[in-house]
Amino acid sequence: MNTSSDAPLVRVVIVDDHSIFRSGLKADLDASIEVVGEAHDVESAVQVVTATAPDVVLLDVHLPGGAAGSAGSGAAASAAHGEAAPSGGAEVIRLAAPLVPGTRFLALSVSDSAEDVVGVIRAGARGYITKGSSGIDVSRAVHAVAGGDAVFSPRLAGFVLDAFGVVSGEVAATDEELDRLSVREQEVMRLIARGYAYKEVASDLFISPKTVETHVSAVLRKLQLSSRHELTAWATARKLL
Repeated sequence: MNTSSDAPLVRVVIVDDHSIFRSGLKADLDASIEVVGEAHDVESAVQVVTATAPDVVLLDVHLPGGAAGSAGSGAAASAAHGEAAPSGGAEVIRLAAPLVPGTRFLALSVSDSAEDVVGVIRAGARGYITKGSSGIDVSRAVHAVAGGDAVFSPRLAGFVLDAFGVVSGEVAATDEELDRLSVREQEVMRLIARGYAYKEVASDLFISPKTVETHVSAVLRKLQLSSRHELTAWATARKLL
């Protein structure tokens, strides 16, 4: 596929229980992404991730194996008591992340349920996108997460904001803070903080992606923030979303 020659190489492990999906995704990723390993269940995922220490793990939410896949009657009992069954993807993160502190996890799943989204984010995932995303979108998400940003498909960002808004130390936005931003910068800030891609913001506001990028740089500079992830946290804490 088409790729940017100046994009940094990102080492990735793909975790999904369907080999056809893994093969298709691997072929569709940007050439600046190197797939250094694959896994199909919780146990193999932990083994491959800890052995290769990739920059990013592309991780399905529902995986066989582990506590989620072998809980049996225990899982049924939890469901009977209204408790959520454990997520295989979340279990991989909890087991592997402490062993590879430099690795970031990006959930890539067919599910768009709030329970699944919030579950893997609580476990430590840096983002969540759906399998309907194009190879280009997935590649961009991988680079963004590798660079320290949080990435969410636009329709999923609300789940995360709702789940974490209260516990993130909410404070009201001050007039002084917002006065630093122009009206257009405030519009861009809200959309970017919700997880929209530059092209989506550009389409919504009828401006070019380059202009969006310029506004985002200005917003981060004026608010003394360093990434989109910090911007999302800032906006959420101030109830701007």
